[in-house]
Amino acid sequence: MHCPRFLLLTPLIGVLLAGCGALPSLPDRPRKAVYQGESFAAEETFSRLFDADVDTTCEAARRALLSQGYVINKADGGLVRGNKHFQPEGEVHVEISFNIVCVGDGPKQQIATAYVSAQQDQYALKKNPQAASLGVSALGSISVPLSSTQDSLVKVASETIPAGEFYDRFFTLMQRMLRENTAER
Repeated sequence: MHCPRFLLLTPLIGVLLAGCGALPSLPDRPRKAVYQGESFAAEETFSRLFDADVDTTCEAARRALLSQGYVINKADGGLVRGNKHFQPEGEVHVEISFNIVCVGDGPKQQIATAYVSAQQDQYALKKNPQAASLGVSALGSISVPLSSTQDSLVKVASETIPAGEFYDRFFTLMQRMLRENTAER
């Protein structure tokens, strides 16, 4: 009796594939904790020194955010908070939130340091199908799917924007607002 060669190879391939699944899996490398990546390096700064008092420095920060379309949530006592919403894609929503704290420096607090941190949150649109329940005394409850869906935004990512050009541009705009505000006086 003569068997085609592919029929002889089929059991051999099956044994080889089954053996691959039986290989011991390599242990996962332990993941490095997020905080271990914090360098606390002097060149990665979230702050700048301004030649103005606390109130004037924070006012410059508020004006800088307003000039870029941010909504100010709080602006008093050396603290400014603002946020702006973006929709880069049809079902993606991004929000950037700024927190600015102005602290007086120097012997008479005539200069101030602005500490700035921005957080980016990303949301995705999630569709939840809606169903209706009908109560029938003899049969109990029956769920009937409806054709409509309820859309909701679900947070899928959140991170503090790292120090770098983003903050440099903000501090440059803040400095310009500070000069313009001082020139008006």
